[in-house]
Amino acid sequence: MRNVARWALGLSMIFAGISHLFWARREFQAQVPDWTTRVSPLDKDAVVVASGVVEAMLGGALIALPGSRRRVGAILSAFFIAIFPGNIEQWAKRRDGFGLDSDGKRLGRLFFQPVLVAWAWWSTR
Repeated sequence: MRNVARWALGLSMIFAGISHLFWARREFQAQVPDWTTRVSPLDKDAVVVASGVVEAMLGGALIALPGSRRRVGAILSAFFIAIFPGNIEQWAKRRDGFGLDSDGKRLGRLFFQPVLVAWAWWSTR
């Protein structure tokens, strides 16, 4: 069961990472906190592209490096925690994206992030 969950998460991460690079760049920009452009030289689009590359690489590593799955799972869990402020900012600033077009939907999305952290951790142990 854990291997199936790990593969499903890996494939999902590859898909999400690729979508950052092509068809969903504007949607993902709604989740980039405004402060990131003040503390780094990257604009929101560059943050989306960089995070997409990281997501695709982590997804690929979940699948291609089964001997490193514990390490990759820990890194992916940390990644999900690191991007959580973007979800909070999307809710707090009422930014639409990915069908999250109401306060309730954006708030509900916040409760999915801990599920992703747990999924990454559990499936790689």
